[in-house]
Amino acid sequence: MMPGTDGFAALVADGGICFGGDYNPEQWSREVWREDARLMREAGVNLVTVGVFSWAMYEPTPGAREFDWLDEVLEVLHGQGIGVDLATPTASPPAWLGVRHPETLPVDADGVRLVAGSRNHFSPASQVYRDAALAITRDLARRYATHPAVRMWHVGNEFGQVCHGDEAAGRFRAWLRDRYGDVDGLNEAWGTAFWSQRYASFDEVLPPRRMPYHPNPTQSLDWRRYSSDLLLGVYREQRDAIRAIDVSRPITTNFMGFFPLVDYTSWADDLDVVADDAYPDPGDPHAPSSSALRQDLMRSLRGGEPWILMEQAAGAVSWRPHNLPKSPARSRLESLQAVARGADGICFFQWRASRAGAERFHSAMLPHAGPETRVHQGIRRLGADLARLRSVTGARVRARVALLWDWSSWWAATEVARPTDRLDPLEQLRAWHRVLWADGVAADVVHPGTDLSRYDAVLVPNLYLMEPADAEALTAAVERGASLVVGPFSGVADANAQVRPGRFPVLLAGLLGVSGEEWAPLPDDGVDLIPSGASPVDGAGPARPRAAVLGELLRADGADVLATFGPGHLEGAPAITRHAPHTGAPDEGSAWYLGTVPDDDTLAAVLRAALDAAGVEPALPGRPGRDTRRTPGDDVEAVRRGDVLFLLNHSGEPARLDVPGNWTDLLTGTPVSDEVTVGPTDAAALLPAEAGHRAPAGLANQGDRQ
Repeated sequence: MMPGTDGFAALVADGGICFGGDYNPEQWSREVWREDARLMREAGVNLVTVGVFSWAMYEPTPGAREFDWLDEVLEVLHGQGIGVDLATPTASPPAWLGVRHPETLPVDADGVRLVAGSRNHFSPASQVYRDAALAITRDLARRYATHPAVRMWHVGNEFGQVCHGDEAAGRFRAWLRDRYGDVDGLNEAWGTAFWSQRYASFDEVLPPRRMPYHPNPTQSLDWRRYSSDLLLGVYREQRDAIRAIDVSRPITTNFMGFFPLVDYTSWADDLDVVADDAYPDPGDPHAPSSSALRQDLMRSLRGGEPWILMEQAAGAVSWRPHNLPKSPARSRLESLQAVARGADGICFFQWRASRAGAERFHSAMLPHAGPETRVHQGIRRLGADLARLRSVTGARVRARVALLWDWSSWWAATEVARPTDRLDPLEQLRAWHRVLWADGVAADVVHPGTDLSRYDAVLVPNLYLMEPADAEALTAAVERGASLVVGPFSGVADANAQVRPGRFPVLLAGLLGVSGEEWAPLPDDGVDLIPSGASPVDGAGPARPRAAVLGELLRADGADVLATFGPGHLEGAPAITRHAPHTGAPDEGSAWYLGTVPDDDTLAAVLRAALDAAGVEPALPGRPGRDTRRTPGDDVEAVRRGDVLFLLNHSGEPARLDVPGNWTDLLTGTPVSDEVTVGPTDAAALLPAEAGHRAPAGLANQGDRQ
């Protein structure tokens, strides 16, 4: 366990759910600092992130150190009882660094060196940049490690910088030497016999810069792995510099959900607490379920530990082409959703709206129009709500379903020159998770190599890269009695993105009882699926079952065929199958395979049948499309965190729900018996009556905290 891992738990135990946002006092006068601190306290704010973009204020000229203004800011905030998440300012170097040392600026894939004047203008490969970043980090830590206002450290900001320059090329070659040992190992892994790409020396290897045609897919995959590892190295340098001085306070940085440039599964163990920045689009009808998936990922990255929603918008953002507003009610509901799915910190970007700069039209907790505004009053209401939910902190979401997700597999499956570029692994994951979200079934988002023994169902929407150990783990899960569901274009390639020869999915063919010989993209309007016998696909929805995007030419090798393809290239071939492998295990489960992308109703029918077989129950009795008692149904989210049942109504209509037993709504203090009505864009947090005596000291179901 890292030295600061317990620090976040202690911080929350001391002050409750962390509530606040980014604060940029360098943009304001001293008089405004004092007004801000007072308004923060009145709103219930207890933690603000300071210094993310302050490097030029600390070091206006090379080697200078101007910290007096920060001393005063910390004293003002501490005087109002507000803690500080103190950031290293290294995401945006001062302009002088790029002017005097242009080698610190990033180079894009076209060979163009970018310039300062925005943010993120640094190359993570630049030693000059890294030395300067370490110097300012160490001086910050030395000055403020014992300051009572500082409760947490925040390294950098939204790591995601990529550089294709010569210094980056040198570090890439060193990374490849560590990975492959010698150039022959690289040539074998990259398959460089193709297109005469063979290398005689690591010195000949370049980053995947602009090329005349398709790049080597394994080169591109390794470049992504290297770029993620390079940034992790930058983070570790600054973290270690802080930890050498401050041995106890938690250290983190802010993730960005399913961000394509960094593999967060490889980063999570280096953070004392996972933090995420999330900006769901108010115009996206799937935003609530997509947010839930993202929150499940953040919770799962460190084995179910509480996490922080570090940034979100209080209203509209300013960086989309057309920025729809978000009401205070929706902002509150999104925050409560994060708490329900494991967050012990709810923060925003930012506290006070900026007057100048690129984000002057980005919403803030305190708008340009001041505190007597709808947005700010909504922030105050949320602060009061979070104080009422203090007893939820530390409790865990218990999930019996695992969703497998792997960054390397995502990267490899989205390279050029595939059967279709329409099969998006992330969209597959979202569609599968959406079924669970609608039914109130909790799931962890886990990576290959995770211990699957505690899960009753394992869902694999897409795992393009698969190693023998992955297949063995899935086989063991089925032998133990779990339901396994695998989606199309899985198990295609090895860790080097080389296609496994044989009938696919080669490593899972025996477990699934099905094998394939051809991937066949489907026409734009899809094809019919023909249910077979007493299939759960039959009558799954109001329309006939359909397949889209991709089909596979399969044969059944012992599996039961639940649906076949209708007229077309794949006519009569199995499309959806179920197999009981009969390995002799007494409680053996079943393995389901989808050799296509089915319509939503068909997908839901298959997943629900698999969950039923595994004995997985939803948070509330009944499921949409079955014997549900909900009104309206799909728009009401139900999730349990510890003893508390959260009900979140994402619709514009009130919803009546059956909740057998006696409860107390923590948000209102109101007793509830057997039935509750949740208003539009509103929520309830129901604590069972028998747990009520435990609420003031925290939820006592310690089994949910393990």
